[in-house]
Amino acid sequence: MATHRFLPHLPAETLAAQQLAGLKWTVRHAFANSPAYRAKLEAAGIGPDDISTLDDIRTLPFTTVNDLREGYPLPLLSVPEEQVVRIHASSGTTGKRKILAYTQKDVDTFALQMARCYEIAGLTPMDRIQIAVGYGLWTAGAGFQLGSERFGALTVPVGPGNLEMQLQLMADVGTTCLCSTASMALLMAEEVERNGLQEQCRLRKVIFGAETHSPKMRRSFEEKLGLEGSYDIAGMTEMYGPGTALECDAHEGLHYWADLFIIEILDPETLQPVPEGEVGEMVVTSLCKEASPLIRYRTRDLSRLIPGTCSCGRMIPRHDHILGRSDDMIIFRGVNIYPGQISDVLQHFPEAGAEYQIVLTRQEGKDHLLLKLERGADVLAGNDVQLSRAVGAALHKKLMARVEMEIVDPGALPRSFGKSKRVVDMRDQE
Repeated sequence: MATHRFLPHLPAETLAAQQLAGLKWTVRHAFANSPAYRAKLEAAGIGPDDISTLDDIRTLPFTTVNDLREGYPLPLLSVPEEQVVRIHASSGTTGKRKILAYTQKDVDTFALQMARCYEIAGLTPMDRIQIAVGYGLWTAGAGFQLGSERFGALTVPVGPGNLEMQLQLMADVGTTCLCSTASMALLMAEEVERNGLQEQCRLRKVIFGAETHSPKMRRSFEEKLGLEGSYDIAGMTEMYGPGTALECDAHEGLHYWADLFIIEILDPETLQPVPEGEVGEMVVTSLCKEASPLIRYRTRDLSRLIPGTCSCGRMIPRHDHILGRSDDMIIFRGVNIYPGQISDVLQHFPEAGAEYQIVLTRQEGKDHLLLKLERGADVLAGNDVQLSRAVGAALHKKLMARVEMEIVDPGALPRSFGKSKRVVDMRDQE
């Protein structure tokens, strides 16, 4: 069977030439077709013909999440609307979601980057890929399915949850690769073990992402499912969606598609490049995105570029796992949540105090989010149950994620002279 059907194997000089051509095209395309980008570039004194080397990328202005919010509902649009064939969205820092537009070429590129992930994970068209991530506005389900179909594998598009159906299809169809969050993989593993389905399970690989995970958690589902391997995947809606990078079997970082994006690692405070191999904020520039190109987009993800060649032998650049955020975003069950979103909800409840704390835990492989909320100073405790229900319902509607509630007395939460510790993440303390 043919190999390397989708993976780029470009010598350094060829890749650099391709990146420069893509960078020139992106700046020219954005300048000519996006009023927002044109204004930003003109303010920086940059014209469409001012890029002559890859180092010139440092002269370009940054794009931020605020640019996406201010351009709602179709931010950074750089093609006529009739060329837009779909949109996807992710959560934003306020009530409005970040919406990204796609041309048909963008959709095709999205499928390509995911097909590359399946190939780097060692799959073949004979594999059967079960997709257990969210569908709809989110990019996850659509991206995994696009890539699986482009790759040529049998696709089982179940979506998240519904363990009974997941297990039945996994056994009956003979699923060999599961695409899910790490939490979902662990739940599936525990159910397989609990129901004695190991003999019926043909699963050999898991591709997982969208949330933090601990090595202990990963080892647990690998052992329970008897896997040949599992692979951490990276991606975000702004960069088409999932599939911008994936681990190989060497597990020496994630290979990313440098022919589709330029990744800079910058100090989040000075916005200057960090020394090679050091951690900083990932800033990405797209090289062929049509509908919503990215020019030095600040992802807020913290990682590092890994120098040298991977022991797998592939001449494909690598970055480390996503090590955290330079802002305060929480990833909970695959949904991006900001404390500011919670504050926006709480301000509509006069019975609620000003102080709250978010506590993230993992129990039996499943993430839980507990919101500890102080009662207002002059509010009696007798209404705690009703307040919990009302706030919980409002948060569920806002965040599309279920939040557990605990009402506490005024002054019960810790105070600080600096920033309040709004988020306590104990998910890795297993």
